[in-house]
Amino acid sequence: MGIPESPPDTIAGSSIVPTISAHVAVIGGGVIGHGIAWEARRSGRSVVLIDDAPGSGASWAAAGMLAPVSELHYQEEELLGLMLDASERWPQFAADLTRVSGRGSGYLATPTLAIGADAGDRQALMDLRGVQQANGLAVEPLTVREARRREPLLSPAIACALDTPADHQVDPRRLVECFRAALASHLPASSGIADTAVAGALDGFAVADRAVSLEWADGAVAGVRLAGGGLVLAGETVVANGMAAASLENLPAGLRLPLRPVHGDILRLAVPQHLQPLLTSTVRGLVRGVPVYLVPREDGTVVIGATQREDAPAGAGTASGAVPPSTGSSAVSAGGVYQLLRDAQVLVPAVAELELLECTARARPATPDNAPLLGRVPADGGDASAAHIPGLIVATGFFRHGVLLTPAAAAICRDLMEGKADPRWQPFRPDRFSGRIPAPSFNIKETA
Repeated sequence: MGIPESPPDTIAGSSIVPTISAHVAVIGGGVIGHGIAWEARRSGRSVVLIDDAPGSGASWAAAGMLAPVSELHYQEEELLGLMLDASERWPQFAADLTRVSGRGSGYLATPTLAIGADAGDRQALMDLRGVQQANGLAVEPLTVREARRREPLLSPAIACALDTPADHQVDPRRLVECFRAALASHLPASSGIADTAVAGALDGFAVADRAVSLEWADGAVAGVRLAGGGLVLAGETVVANGMAAASLENLPAGLRLPLRPVHGDILRLAVPQHLQPLLTSTVRGLVRGVPVYLVPREDGTVVIGATQREDAPAGAGTASGAVPPSTGSSAVSAGGVYQLLRDAQVLVPAVAELELLECTARARPATPDNAPLLGRVPADGGDASAAHIPGLIVATGFFRHGVLLTPAAAAICRDLMEGKADPRWQPFRPDRFSGRIPAPSFNIKETA
């Protein structure tokens, strides 16, 4: 686990181009990248996280639903195991992060209610419940009276309600803040334990630049070249920069990362005092077959979302409120905003009285089978049992599951750094679309 030896800083004209060395370099400052960096750090490794606008991409817009049970309707059979593994890790993962950072992550173990607006929605949710039960997942029907006793502002006209106690939530924006506070805390040299602060990195971990290329040495990935001309040397490099992963230069020969942007509109609204709390549980609804969700936050706001489109033009990421710039931004769809507000009001009529604070859209990185690209890359196009390219781990393509899967992805990457590979996660190997081996069948069912 040694840190690569740093060559002398090089001179470009009159400017010194810095070289930074660490055990681990993580490319990408979303929730996934931060989670991997933190897991590596608390395993005793020094870490740098490379991003010129951390937390401003898909993580900025994400609602933060931790919903392995509700997401089963996408029929991602192999992915269900990974989602359940991540869900089980979340309570301790959040508690440890809060303890180290001294900040709350917005993790709430409140349940999720599935609500159907009409008879067709009720039938769809009950059909889904049959599939969920067949997979050993707990979803219990409630009467409309019981549902409204728990959430009085639900419409009396809803057709059905189901309780999903295992589906929780976290606030991704607060989560990123927690990660950064935890990563900025380093042990003093007097503690007798190795100090993980990296010389030359902001707060001992952050590199505010964009990664442009992998650095190679003797057949292994040895670090990252930066847009500003700098170099990060690392024993392990993790590619976790979402959509930008495929455009990184000097990827292994023949490695194909087929990522496509899937845009979603997210609304944030303030709940006036006389309506608080608008909800105490997350509500995932179907309104005439179209999904919509409402996620209550601890600060008295509510997040509404569920639109999904793959043809959005590039543009500004918000219509209201200042947010950091992001290469993953997209224009907010007027039709999407209308649809979300319309359908949310069908389930919770009081939504009409809320103050619209922010309309945001971001691109989520999706793969052809909608499952992540996660793991090491076999050398020379070999099969899963072959030797892997040293020093490289890929962790991207998490699509709509990025926040949920963060603890599991972080643990998987940590284990790979320690020479341990779990065969359960082989279906997600990052070279499965590279023509090296047949891609596994995931039986994906797309939804609107």
